[in-house]
Amino acid sequence: MKLVAITSCPTGIAHSQMAAENLETTAEGMGHDIKVEVQGAMGAENELTAEDIAAADAVIITADTAVKTDRFEGKPVVRGPVKAGVNRADEMVERAVEAANAGKSGIIDEGDAPESETGGSTAADEGTEDGEAAEDGDRPADEPVKRGGDPEKGIFRRLRRWLSG
Repeated sequence: MKLVAITSCPTGIAHSQMAAENLETTAEGMGHDIKVEVQGAMGAENELTAEDIAAADAVIITADTAVKTDRFEGKPVVRGPVKAGVNRADEMVERAVEAANAGKSGIIDEGDAPESETGGSTAADEGTEDGEAAEDGDRPADEPVKRGGDPEKGIFRRLRRWLSG
C-alpha cells in the first residue's frame, strides 16, 4: 500500500524528525511504501508533491501544530499528535491501512490532535526537556525501543558548536 505522511511539531527539530523516522521504518517493515514530509519552524522538508498525494492510498498526520488537510481531499487521513508517530507508529500505519481498505475518506482523529486546521492550537509535547527519548532504564521492558535522530546533529547544537569553536 502507498502511504504519505506529515509530521510537525512547533520547532520541527526533535519530535517531528523522530516521528518521521518511526513512521518510515514501521511502514516499510510492514511492507508499505511511504513518503514523509517534516514541517517545522524552518519550513517543510521532503515536501509531498501532488503526484505523491494522488498515488497514495491513505494519509497519516502526526502533528502538534495545525496542518492544512485540503490537499488530501478524498483520501482517508489518520490524524494524531506527534507523540503518536514517535510512540505508536505501528497503530497509526495500521489505522491508515484499515481506513484505505474500508474505502473511507476524510479525517479520522486519533487522540488529542489539534482541533483546527487553520488555527494555531497545539497538543502538549511529551518527552524529556530537550526532546530526547527516555533512557532504556526509564521504560518498561516490554515497551519497544524508541528511535529518533541524533540530538548532536540537531541544527541548534551544530550552530552552537560552530559559533563557539
